[in-house]
Amino acid sequence: QVQLVESGGGLVQAGGPLRLSCAASGLTFSNYAMDWFRQAPGKEREFVAFINYSGVRTSYADSVKGRFTISRDNAKNTMYLQMNSLKPEDTAVYYCAAESSSSGKYDAWGQGTQVTVSS
Repeated sequence: QVQLVESGGGLVQAGGPLRLSCAASGLTFSNYAMDWFRQAPGKEREFVAFINYSGVRTSYADSVKGRFTISRDNAKNTMYLQMNSLKPEDTAVYYCAAESSSSGKYDAWGQGTQVTVSS
């Protein structure tokens, strides 16, 4: 059974840091590219960051570039999102997703973790 479990969300003041984790099980983690998405209240889910299967290649949404860093540890089947200089507009539920390298489709999603940034 494929499972992605996010953790690390919470309440933080603007300007502060937070690190999210996404633990994967039931799949060959190192075969998958991984993504972070987020969804704010009343808004559509949006892309945040991408990391390829080896961790060598990454990309970010313009809104988080320079503040967020995506990484992964294939030995631990875990992906991370280090978020610095958080802004109130970063408030959202954050989801991780496993992206098939062959099809480009998302084979699994996590249940989400809430991040709230107070001003």
